[in-house]
Amino acid sequence: MKRTWTIIGVADVARSFQWYQSLFGQAATAPAHEYFGQLVDADGTVLLCLHQWGAHDHPTLTGPEHAQPGNGLLLFFRVDDFDEALLRARGLAAGLAEEPHLNPATGTREFALRDLDGYYVMVSELASA
Repeated sequence: MKRTWTIIGVADVARSFQWYQSLFGQAATAPAHEYFGQLVDADGTVLLCLHQWGAHDHPTLTGPEHAQPGNGLLLFFRVDDFDEALLRARGLAAGLAEEPHLNPATGTREFALRDLDGYYVMVSELASA
């Protein structure tokens, strides 16, 4: 098994950590460090890593002034509680970037919103088995 750990640069790790936990319906916990945190699923699968801009010498994480956050990136999450996730998302954002709709390619419902740092977050319904 191989897995990716998507890492995004954020201005405030703790604040973004709480935002994503709210979106995913997870219990509130604190990130491991003030400069880095991993959001994990109940089975320990890493869903997303948050890295404070400029905290280390990573060339692509120096700061948002070098490129717009999210340029060339789509954060795409599949959820098994779509309706609840939609309600949580509406509470986190002033408006959705895309209202719920059926994606003809996947046959599942999805919606999109922007996170605190401007990343485009797509939430898609996990197809039932």
